[in-house]
Amino acid sequence: MMRMRSSLEIKTPAQLDLMRKAGLIVAEALAAVSEQVGDGVTTAQLNSIAEAVIRRHNALPSFLGYHGYPAVICTSVNSEVVHGIPNDKPLRDGDIISIDCGAYILDSRGTQWHGDSAVTVIVGGDSAATQEDLALSAVTRDSMWAGLAAAQVGARLTDIGAAIEAVVRKAPHYYGILEEYTGHGIGTAMHLAPAVENYGPGGRGPMLKPGLALAIEPMLTFGSADTDVLADQWTVVTSDASRAAHWEHSVAITDEGPWVLTAPDGGAATFARMGIASPASARG
Repeated sequence: MMRMRSSLEIKTPAQLDLMRKAGLIVAEALAAVSEQVGDGVTTAQLNSIAEAVIRRHNALPSFLGYHGYPAVICTSVNSEVVHGIPNDKPLRDGDIISIDCGAYILDSRGTQWHGDSAVTVIVGGDSAATQEDLALSAVTRDSMWAGLAAAQVGARLTDIGAAIEAVVRKAPHYYGILEEYTGHGIGTAMHLAPAVENYGPGGRGPMLKPGLALAIEPMLTFGSADTDVLADQWTVVTSDASRAAHWEHSVAITDEGPWVLTAPDGGAATFARMGIASPASARG
């Protein structure tokens, strides 16, 4: 899905505030969709829920029409990793579904300001899940937070991917980390430079500066990291049919620490548990 502009976009505090508004709309849409995930529910129904939330706030869906993408959210089920198109097939208890959502608002000049986030949900809740699926989602989520915590002024871009991979490789199971799909810059477009890889050595790439905003999104598989794209030209699936998980947040880099624009509390609670300084508790 990614088509990126080339230069790094540094935002003013006022522009980050606009991105925060978009991010909170995305968070609300994902919460509404996640609440309705259940046995017999279709991903097309989930798509309608997300669109209703976004439009109720006078925002616009980032995904709909993006290079021809036909829906408001991506719904990737079981062996689908990312970019799954919502459809009329009912979900079943025990399915694992990753839901990716983007929305933007317009400022007084008509400039777009985007938010982008993804969650992974087990249909039927934890009681319907296998331990393998629970661990897959948890490791993916935890690695995302490690990447967010690494988004610090003065760090290098690849410090984020190194932090993500460190969490993944500490897990008892050897998970596949997708390499051809990455995080990205975000702001006046959904996909901006730089690409944010989810692996590799730290200490490389551009230095992170205040005002840079990034979407950090590890994608893990229970088996091989090899993937294929289905005939719809969007849905990415694991080549070995193993299950996958995807978590994502958009984060602003500030002098006070990372500010998670798509988390309702700005990341305050999670960063506090991690011992990470953040402006989130003061700014919300």
